[in-house]
Amino acid sequence: MSYKVSVVIEKDEHGYFAYCPELEGCQTEGGSIDEVMSNMKEAIELYIETLTEEEKKAYLSKEILTTTMEIQVA
Repeated sequence: MSYKVSVVIEKDEHGYFAYCPELEGCQTEGGSIDEVMSNMKEAIELYIETLTEEEKKAYLSKEILTTTMEIQVA
């Protein structure tokens, strides 16, 4: 079965950090974008394997909206 989930990736001085908002606690890190994406895919797959069918329906039906904003700080 195929699912679509949101993944947020942040860059810091140590590399990249990624998490999935739909799956609380599902997160990983990596030294490159490719590494963090590969790690995140594996983390999500393992996380989903632990869920019951009811949990899958609940967690994976959340609507996550993202946007960017420009703000000015005085």
